[in-house]
Amino acid sequence: MHPPVMSRIDPLDARLIELLAVEPRIGVLECSRRLQVARGTVQARLDRLIARGVIDGFGPDVDPAALGYPVTAFATLEISQGQGADVRAHLASVPEVLELHTITGQGDMLCRIVARSNADLQRVIDRVVGFDGIVRAATAIALENPVPYRVLPLVAQAAQEGQPDGE
Repeated sequence: MHPPVMSRIDPLDARLIELLAVEPRIGVLECSRRLQVARGTVQARLDRLIARGVIDGFGPDVDPAALGYPVTAFATLEISQGQGADVRAHLASVPEVLELHTITGQGDMLCRIVARSNADLQRVIDRVVGFDGIVRAATAIALENPVPYRVLPLVAQAAQEGQPDGE
């Protein structure tokens, strides 16, 4: 994963990103045909977007529910001072921890976790908080996900903002 760098994209970059998001298995040649630009242009744009960290992966999107983990929860963790690295390493060792963010406000870290059931969620939470560096946890179970993780509206907005006035 690349460190974030302030990058501007243009409408062609946005169309390429959208095409790859909608059809992640599409090849460069087919992209060039659909976007009506040269194959070399698509490859150069793609290489540049990867190098700048705009595109950071091509892996499959995996649905935890389809793997047998239909329960999603968010846990806000308070940690002991100076224990951040150890807590991060502990949480990285828990397969059900899908994401971890350090945060401001109430708590020090926010993690997204999954479980096989509500009862299994207790096991996962016990494993998460069963570490000396974690002082307290508050957990909220997600009931539904009406706006799943998405970036295409942001890509479209960034492409518009990247254009000089009058275009």
